[in-house]
Amino acid sequence: MIVAEQKPLEEIKELVGEAQKVLVVGCGTCVTVCFAGGDREAQILASSLRMSSKLDDHPQDVTDLTVQRQCEWEYLDPIGEDIQKSDIVVSLGCGIGVQAIAERFPETWVVPGLNTTFLGLPTEQGVWSERCAACGDCLLGLTGGICPIARCSKSLLNGPCGGSEEGHCEIDPDTDCAWQLIYDRLDSLGKLEMLMKLQPPKNWSTSRDGGPRKIIREDLQLAEEETTN
Repeated sequence: MIVAEQKPLEEIKELVGEAQKVLVVGCGTCVTVCFAGGDREAQILASSLRMSSKLDDHPQDVTDLTVQRQCEWEYLDPIGEDIQKSDIVVSLGCGIGVQAIAERFPETWVVPGLNTTFLGLPTEQGVWSERCAACGDCLLGLTGGICPIARCSKSLLNGPCGGSEEGHCEIDPDTDCAWQLIYDRLDSLGKLEMLMKLQPPKNWSTSRDGGPRKIIREDLQLAEEETTN
């Protein structure tokens, strides 16, 4: 899931500025799970902005609503009228949601209410940890399901750097050494021989080397006649 954190209220107020009609839009998927931008958070932020604007002697009309997903236009279109009536939209979606609203409604000013941080999972109540760097060339089949790109501080592809101590990273002693985790995992499964397969230098062209990435599935695309009707 995409993990994000809400920006400080003062920063959001600065982004909103003197706009009179403000719409806070929450997102019902990833950022709801990490308690950053769901329906509850959208209501709280809208209320905070209203109260703060009154205290600043510049009362603003702040409303909120939440869609199932901000990253798909089919969920944004039903709130198009609300968006177009607003002076500014504060998106509580990830960075994709902000851009989706801005692209779909180009005449509306959209600002982020969240800082998008990483792809991760909840490891315990109130704690989310990075697990994937979205590098576009997955190695998990060779490393026992533990990602060395996201979880090794140096993103090493062929074993530990030699600086780890008692299974912890030399850069941050509170962080587990990813390669120690990989070794233990492969050992428990009787697959240590996989560590003997040296990996060549990573081809970063599948990541951010060539600009924004795109995946095209022709089998899922609509025929041209259908898209023009």
